[in-house]
Amino acid sequence: MVGSPNGIEPNITRGVIPKIIRQIEDLFNILAAMTIFFVMLLTTTGVFSRLIGAPLPASLEISELAIAVFAFLGAAYAQRQAAHIRLELIISNLPGRFRWLLEMFGSFLSLCLMLVLVVYSWEFFLNAWIIGDSTYDYEIPTWPAKLLVPVAFTLWAIRLFIEIIGFGRLALEPNAIPYNVPLTLTPEQEARLEILHSGAGGDGSFAAGKD
Repeated sequence: MVGSPNGIEPNITRGVIPKIIRQIEDLFNILAAMTIFFVMLLTTTGVFSRLIGAPLPASLEISELAIAVFAFLGAAYAQRQAAHIRLELIISNLPGRFRWLLEMFGSFLSLCLMLVLVVYSWEFFLNAWIIGDSTYDYEIPTWPAKLLVPVAFTLWAIRLFIEIIGFGRLALEPNAIPYNVPLTLTPEQEARLEILHSGAGGDGSFAAGKD
């Protein structure tokens, strides 16, 4: 990877605010993963409870509400890791400055969309809060789950704003070290990075090559 300190290290974070946002993203991602595990246990327990003739109350409704947790809380983390669907066949082969300008423009469009989603999802939450919206059978309030959506979108918007600044810096200095921007690795770079992190490449010999 061009400009990274060891030739392959992706997604470097620098700056106080980006590091705080990174910690929040990591926390949200852990919560999302834990929620998936909880829903898995809940669903499994619900199936066996039905087999013995004692259905688990509200298991389906809780699972439905939990979708908001694992579907949205990890979105900003995925953005930082460049894990969302990206069309890189052309953009990855573009020359430095033009590539960073295009990346910045794409992040800007994404930010505009995300701000719209923040507004509408917040209104969706407020409506659920005001009318006391709840599930049909067990009347579980839906507003906590709906609140997570604008919170997650807001964090995603902040991540995109950080990206725009990072790509703008690279557009001005194409040969600078990329940081605070999502970058993907080739299979060869991923292999070298795994070797480096495992300690086998401690002398840095595996990180010498740059694409």
